[in-house]
Order: sequence, then C-alpha cells, then structure tokens
Amino acid sequence: MSSATPAAAALRGVEKRFGPTVALAGIDLEVAANSIHALVGENGAGKSTALGILGGRISPTRGEVELLGRPLPHGRPRAAREAGLAVIYQELTIVPALDAAANVFIGHPISRAGLLAERQMRQAYTELCERAGVARQADSVPVGELSVADQQVIEILRALAFDAKVILFDEPTASLGISEREALLRLMNALRADGKTMVFVSHNLDEVLELADEITVFRNGRKVASAERSGWDKAKVVASMIGEEADLELTSALNDELVDADAAARRPRRSHSLGARVLEVERLTIDGVIEYIDLDLRAGEILGLGGLVGSGRTSVLRALAGLPPKADGTLRIDGQEVRLPRSVRASRRLGIALLPEDRKGQGLALQMSGVTNVLMGDMSQVSTFGVIRERKARDLAAAAAAEFGFDPDRIEEPSERLSGGNQQKLLLARWAHVKPRVLLVDEPTRGIDIGAKEEVLTALRRMAAEGISIVFVSSELEEVALICDRVVVLAEGRAMGELDADRAPIRVSDILARVFTVDPETGEQVSAGHLPQNQ
Repeated sequence: MSSATPAAAALRGVEKRFGPTVALAGIDLEVAANSIHALVGENGAGKSTALGILGGRISPTRGEVELLGRPLPHGRPRAAREAGLAVIYQELTIVPALDAAANVFIGHPISRAGLLAERQMRQAYTELCERAGVARQADSVPVGELSVADQQVIEILRALAFDAKVILFDEPTASLGISEREALLRLMNALRADGKTMVFVSHNLDEVLELADEITVFRNGRKVASAERSGWDKAKVVASMIGEEADLELTSALNDELVDADAAARRPRRSHSLGARVLEVERLTIDGVIEYIDLDLRAGEILGLGGLVGSGRTSVLRALAGLPPKADGTLRIDGQEVRLPRSVRASRRLGIALLPEDRKGQGLALQMSGVTNVLMGDMSQVSTFGVIRERKARDLAAAAAAEFGFDPDRIEEPSERLSGGNQQKLLLARWAHVKPRVLLVDEPTRGIDIGAKEEVLTALRRMAAEGISIVFVSSELEEVALICDRVVVLAEGRAMGELDADRAPIRVSDILARVFTVDPETGEQVSAGHLPQNQ
C-alpha cells in the first residue's frame, strides 16, 4: 500500500498464541481504503486468525487493531460492526429453522413500532438477491434444507444488508458454483467501485489474482510477503506460500488449472488396470430432483459427476449412501440386484461409504480426538470384549492418518482444533482404514489450501489404485477433469452425456459444453443428443 493511501484497516504488531502454539507472530498489516486486499497461505498459516482478529471474533495476545483510523477494542465483534465492519466467516452462522429473508436480517431486522415488518424485509431480501445476481429462496423453505452453497449465499447477502465500510470475506466462494462465483466476483468489483474496502481470504489463486489490488502471503503464522497485484503471478504466490518451488505433478496441474483449463488433460492418470464392474444403477430418480440417471462403476475406477451447483450431483451420492430424500431405481452390486439403501447402515452393509461435503456437520465428531474419528468406522482391531486398547488405537489411527500427510503427533487433538485440510485427511484415513468397496466423495477439497488439495487428490488416486471404487464430486471442474477416469455430466437432475479418458483426454470445456448443451467446436446451442462424442 502506498504510504499516501490511508489505511481502512490495520494490524499493528499483532501476536496470537493458543497455549504454546504461536498462530500469529508480530503481524503488521495495512489495508488501503477502497481496495480489495487478499490474504493467502496454506491451512494453518494464520490468515483466518488475522481475519478473526480484525473482525473482533478473536482477541490478540498483544498488538493493536485499527479500523478507519480508530483503535478497535479486542474481542468485541459488536464494536467492530458498530464501527462499520461486516464479516463473512467460512463457518456458517445460519439459523436452520428460519427462512432466507429472516436469516439475512438477523441482528438488524426491519421493524415498525417495535414489530417486525415482514413484508418490508422480504422486499428488501428480494432486492438484495437481484443486486447480487442470485436466486431468491422461497419464503416457506427453512434454510437448513438448502445446500451448503445456498446457505453460503445467504451469509453473503446478510453482509450486504448491513451498510459496512469494510467487509471481510473468509473463503466466500468455496461452496459456490461457476455462475454463483462469477456473480459474487462481479459484486465485489462493484462494491470496490462504490467505495467499499474488502479483505479477501481464498485458496483459489485465480480469484485472488483477478480481484486483488494487493496480496499478502502468510506462512507459519508470519507475514512473509506483501505487494501490489502487478508484482505477483501464480508461480510466485505458490512458491511464497510453501517456501519452495512447487514441482509436484499434481500441484503443477492444479496451478495451471484456470490459466490453461485443459492442462489437466495432459497429465498422466491411472497407473493400474480396472477390475470388474462393482456397482450399476439404472433409472435413479428422486421426485423433483433427479430423473432416470444411469451409472456404472468398476473396481479401482474414479467416476466423476460433472456439473454445476444444483445439477443433482450431491443428491445422487446421498441416494447411494442411504440418506433422504427417498430415491427409486435399480441397483446392482457385483451383478446382483439389491434394494436401494434406505439408511446409512444399509448402505454400509453394501460396502458403500460417504465422505460428505460438510465435513464438520456431517463427517466428524469435532470434540473427539483424531484417533476416535479415524477408527469410529471399525473399532474391531483395537477392542477386546468391548474394551478399547488405547495405545493400539492411537498407533493404528496415527499410522492410517500419516498415509495422508497428517502429523501423527496431533492425532490425539480434538478435531475442532485442526485446519480444514487436516480434518479432511482424518476422514480419508477413516475410510482407508475401513476399506469400503465404493467411496462416495463430495467436495473433498472445499476450503483447503493448495498443498492439502494436492495431498487429498493424490490420496484418492492411491486409494483407487488399491482397488477402492470412487464416485467423485467437485465444483472445481478442473479437479474432475484431472483425476477422473470417466465423467457423467449432470444438469438440472438429468444425465447429459459421458466422457471417457480412455477414449480422449477429458477437458473442462467438454464438461461445460454438455452442461450448457453447446457444441465445444462451434459454440452453437444444440440438443444434448447432438453433442460430439468423446472418442
């Protein structure tokens, strides 16, 4: 930031310790007014802690916080808000039983004579949706029934409803589809033009390089570099984040993902032969959600479900995992027809396991240790007559998690203290320990840094090589193109075609062509049945 530019927000000599752990060490940070300032770094680097201190959610051990030239009291979010600051944290703060409009105006409702002005709130909510370019949710639908992506949009609308001068974003696009993400980025540009100041934490480096006026890199709790956007490219950002050149095959492909959307197609994929057909689904249907979808899966195969948010990808996984809503169709395991599972227990008996998109709410027991979270799928190896042998449990869990790059010395920590990447590694270790026939994987890299992303995707490849069949869903279509052997493309609950890496490289453009029924060669709108075949 230029010395002539006033700081809209600042950290002065900020340090934060959690017991013996130093989360931030001597951070000096200035955010220029009317700008977007990006904070990047691997999980655990300290960027979200810095954001929490700016927002008043976390009290620093020492140091000062300033907003619009005035000191802010420590650890008082209300004071920060009253001073003109709004925060969108990565952890959702919705009230599941209330509808979207009520959630948007929590904390600052529209009222008249002490009574809620519900009609005015709903009208204001509609106007916010139009301004942000997002779909309006029905008044009668509790937010708890919406997808994670739709809940995240409501968090963003809540921040816009409050006329803040400084807005902090912690991974706001992690759960959004392409069109929703683009709408948010356009909105952030408009907010900057309107005089707002934003601090933006993201693991999506393409978004950072597109949006930011200035980029600051954190590593191991320290600010290691800060410069205007013109001084960065993706390779420099990654090297600064990890402290060395990123030359791993998978990381290189991910670094190239949006600079060259087809870079993934040139990367080697499967190093093993596929086995017999493990699972077949015919005419899978959920009323009003998905319609007549056919799938098949071979041993050791990674099958991708490509599509945008709302296409039905997660609904397919939930149906196979025995979760509501109720699905109809024909399911065969090893060629034998079986009933579609109606519970998680029934799904597990068929050898099917789910790694859910909401790892905190649906995957982990956050207050329990890594040991418990890894072994809870199968405790038989560490118990005798119902008594758990704690040392053996710890050693087995630590060994399983270490295979995914998890530090064995942290295996006894409560899972809630871990970064998103480390939490995801625990879930992967759980299913590697259990070894299901089929692993359903939903958004495994959401909200994790590029180093952890590489480890997670490499781990999935390794599990497939060991014979586990994987159904893979990710909003990052570059990841789908990168690691999947085949991709079934979904749009509005229907299958729009299949891409096979054995016939031709899978390209992001081919997935999107089938989503939007556009010929990838001519750009013309066509019917799904007339799209060129992947061959």
